[in-house]
Amino acid sequence: MVGFLDREDALHDAADAAVRELVRGQRLLASAVTYAEVMTGARLGHHDEGDVAGFFAGLLSGVVPVDFAVADKAAYLRSRFKSLRMPDALILASAEADPEVELIVTGDRQLTKVSGLRVDVRLLS
Repeated sequence: MVGFLDREDALHDAADAAVRELVRGQRLLASAVTYAEVMTGARLGHHDEGDVAGFFAGLLSGVVPVDFAVADKAAYLRSRFKSLRMPDALILASAEADPEVELIVTGDRQLTKVSGLRVDVRLLS
């Protein structure tokens, strides 16, 4: 999301192309963790808060919540993949829990190293 919103980001062009491709044929969803991370950046002045809010309201179909089952799956992933950060484990677990999610698009190579997921993880390059 940050790559899409920030024209200065090294992954902006790849993120922009991915969002434009995906928005045509699919619903775009974000984890509640992703929403919190991006909104924190906006409120710290890293991004325009109006642009971020507009992105979430205009392009995304919804936010996938974190509940007990997602938290438990995140704990499992985090214990299995020691280098995986908890926010990323929560994002992966959220995607796994929502049957509508088939693909995660990320700029974080670490997420592509997690095996055994139902969802595909595509690295932006």
